[in-house]
Amino acid sequence: MDMTRFVNTFGRYLRQKYGEKVHKVSVNASFTCPNRDGTKGIGGCTFCNNASFSPGSTKAGSISEQIRQAQEKVGARTGARKFIAYFQSYSNTYGSPEDLKRYYDEALAQPGVIGLAVGTRPDCVPNPVLELLSDYQNQGYEVWLELGLQSSFDHTLEQINRGHSYDDYEDAVIRTKKYGLKLCTHLIVGLPGEEPEDSLVSFDRVIGLGVDAIKVHPLHIVKGTQMARQWRKGEVRELTMESYTDVLAKMILRAPEELLFHRLTGSGERQYLLSPEWSMHKWDVLGALYKKLEANCQTSN
Repeated sequence: MDMTRFVNTFGRYLRQKYGEKVHKVSVNASFTCPNRDGTKGIGGCTFCNNASFSPGSTKAGSISEQIRQAQEKVGARTGARKFIAYFQSYSNTYGSPEDLKRYYDEALAQPGVIGLAVGTRPDCVPNPVLELLSDYQNQGYEVWLELGLQSSFDHTLEQINRGHSYDDYEDAVIRTKKYGLKLCTHLIVGLPGEEPEDSLVSFDRVIGLGVDAIKVHPLHIVKGTQMARQWRKGEVRELTMESYTDVLAKMILRAPEELLFHRLTGSGERQYLLSPEWSMHKWDVLGALYKKLEANCQTSN
């Protein structure tokens, strides 16, 4: 299935820029976040169980050893020789610039690592951290800041216990752009209290700010979360694949040509996932999406 005629993917961008495959390898530096440690709240986001989407990355240890093991595994499967260290679990800018520099330096010192992808929250990117990341980019590294927004509606953010507002996100984007950093925003389709089409509003708001990339996936309910308890009580509706691929197709069709999609779908690990079951079948989801994009293309012609 070749979706490149419709979607400007992150993988294609990296291949064109570096002339070969480049893969992310997940790193866990044992960060937490302000709505877990009591600074803003406890318990974290109602949907969050980090082990559910990247169980290997939750086993913290030496950063260099995590990267080495991941490189061996990914390299054997894909033949990749270049890698981006993806600081994924929790808020990976939630620390002093001195500590962050030590973690990032260790990752970049590993053979084959050409850059960083740093996942975090909009309220955890003070200017000294942005300056640090900008310094790495100025040295020639591939650097991406990934901001978890999930929704642009404050009532939704409050309901899922994000602990930040859309204004916090907008402020973070404006300051990130001043430092010239590449920015990817995460969105979730199907959050409680929203219709799938509401994610299109969030998408439009995000791209209107001039972000470089988007990550999108359907809401999935995983064990060990407050949302799982709500789901069992019937308080959270299950998103259908039909609704998800409808919204995703509309996002792609209205996306600016230069916008990159880092991810088009995703799922929790089988051992944790409660709902929706269809999210486990990535190629079925992408196949349904492709058919809708093809149908729109034929209709337009």
